[in-house]
Order: sequence, then C-alpha cells, then structure tokens
Amino acid sequence: MDLNLQPLATTCFVSGERFEEGSRVVSLLVRNPQMEVARYDLLETQRGELAVEGTLVCSWVQPYKPRQKQENPDRALKMTAENLFLTLADPSNEPEEETLRLIQFLALMLERKRILRPKGTLKDGEDVYRARYEHAKTKQVFDFPQSDFSPEFFLAVQAQLSVLLGGTSKQEVPEAGKTHAESAVKEPVADAETVS
Repeated sequence: MDLNLQPLATTCFVSGERFEEGSRVVSLLVRNPQMEVARYDLLETQRGELAVEGTLVCSWVQPYKPRQKQENPDRALKMTAENLFLTLADPSNEPEEETLRLIQFLALMLERKRILRPKGTLKDGEDVYRARYEHAKTKQVFDFPQSDFSPEFFLAVQAQLSVLLGGTSKQEVPEAGKTHAESAVKEPVADAETVS
C-alpha cells in the first residue's frame, strides 16, 4: 500500500495561523471528489470550522513540533503501510476511534511482514487489554487497545481502506455497533458534525 501524502503543515488550514510548538493540531486524511487523498492540518480549536468536500478516512490529534533543519520532508511523502502506522501510532498522537481501528489493522499486517514484533498484552483497567508491538528497525515500542477483530471490525476497516485507496465506499456496515467513524467514511466532510 503506497500513496503520496503531504507532511505536517506549519499553518492552520482553516485560520492560516502559524502553529506554535506544543499547539494541539488535528490531522485528517480525506479522499476528495477528485479521488485524491488530502491531508488537512488545523488547530484543534478550529475543527468545527473545517468545511471541505470528501470522505473522512481517519484523524488524530498531535502536539505540534517544528521540523528540525536536518529532517528531510520528502522522505515522509511516500506513505507506505509502515510509515502510516508509525505516523498514526506515534505515542504523542491521540488517535480517534476510526484511526485506532486502522492502527490495529496495520499492526496485524506489519506483524505478518515481520516489520512489527508482538510483545504481548498489558492489562489496562478491568476488561481493557493493550497490545504491545516493537518496530523491528527502530526498536520503538507501541501499545494501543486490543480489538476483538469481529466481522464488523473488518468490514469497517475494509470501508476505510476502500476510501483511502480509491475504491468505492458502498460496503455496508451493520447497524449494530455502528460508530460515528463508520458513518464518517460514507458522508462528505462538510460540517463540524461529520468531521468531529
């Protein structure tokens, strides 16, 4: 899975205001009507003001860190499954439900390719377990809530990936247990209710 994606912007897409170090930035991946995946970065406070056409694939919140001079932004433009996982699963990000589902799926895929190594599970609360993985190249450890991998989970991921990779999003997700994220995969990103 390869696609080209812009690096984190330095200004808010909505207000044009420059991001300050530590600003809470919402990043969204949206497939626009021209079937291109676009990334929108905006201040968390401006999220309700975003009005773009397209289908929301996933979103996450991160504290803004200015790029270092020695960083090469062109390296991040080629968004492989591995790079997408590393971006979405970064411990400083706060993934939303649809993004968490994508992280869990990517982890399964990358475990199979031996890019990620499973390191067991952690108990986080009474009935909540967190899966732990180690990235083979960097030795960075990631942990996130473990999914039950139900048929509904895979249908929702299929719908997300279909939108992300340019297919249609006509795959129906069962009504039972349907989340906002699953609805957002099928609706245009045009108002605050759809994006949030």
